[in-house]
Amino acid sequence: MSNTYQIYLISDSTGETLDRIFLALKAQFKNIDYKVHSYSFTRTENQISKILEMARKTENSIILYTIVDNSLAKFLANQSEDKGLPCFGVLGNLILSFSKLLNQKASHEPSGQHVLNEEYYQRIEAIQFTMNHDDGNLAKEAGKSDIVLLGVSRTSKTPTSIYLANKGYKTSNIPLIDENSIPKILQENPKIACVIGLNTEAERLVDIRKNRMNSLKETDNKRYTNIENIKKEIDTAKKTFKKYGWPSIDVTRKSVEETAASVIKIFEIYSQKNE
Repeated sequence: MSNTYQIYLISDSTGETLDRIFLALKAQFKNIDYKVHSYSFTRTENQISKILEMARKTENSIILYTIVDNSLAKFLANQSEDKGLPCFGVLGNLILSFSKLLNQKASHEPSGQHVLNEEYYQRIEAIQFTMNHDDGNLAKEAGKSDIVLLGVSRTSKTPTSIYLANKGYKTSNIPLIDENSIPKILQENPKIACVIGLNTEAERLVDIRKNRMNSLKETDNKRYTNIENIKKEIDTAKKTFKKYGWPSIDVTRKSVEETAASVIKIFEIYSQKNE
């Protein structure tokens, strides 16, 4: 008998919600072998029947689904039970509970979160803005940003910015070489936007920079990966953040998602103070 679990993710939309939920779920269980089978835009009984037939033929199959159409969700649950397949609906009970709490019927509309409304277009605008203001580009326009990220090289400024943009925040990121690399507009008005410093431990930064240099087959720039120089960069950055009253986040052991969550919390506090 195989020890590998076959995880079937079935969604009536893009599957993004289900992917994220499974990502959080699997993080709770270590040393488990699994293979994921993803099926998006599953909206007919025929599609479900074909997927379940494949699942029935493999060992250790588990079904996870996000299907908002009640009749289709019931069909999937019943068919899974008939075939002896463990099956778990991710959104069903939550939607029902909210419906009762809000005293309002749910729309049960697939892809409801992807409607082309004002929020969607604001998110697209934020992404475009962030791409245009990456790595110090258009730094003079920092005041137009919701959030400005400052940090020495390789402190995850760009991926964090892009993640924030996908949540609708116009984000600029600016490499911090020394105080002179800070745009004049921020030096003169440090609170013109929500400015947040990113820093990390020197030893960790050495490894990241060395990996970066190896990937580029670059060997000449020894100063970039020198531990003493890096310690000076980080120390200077911390002093700069303190001088201008900018909050900072240590990203050493944080994922991009965790860093972004901390940034958003700081932004919310900044926004409340400036209402």
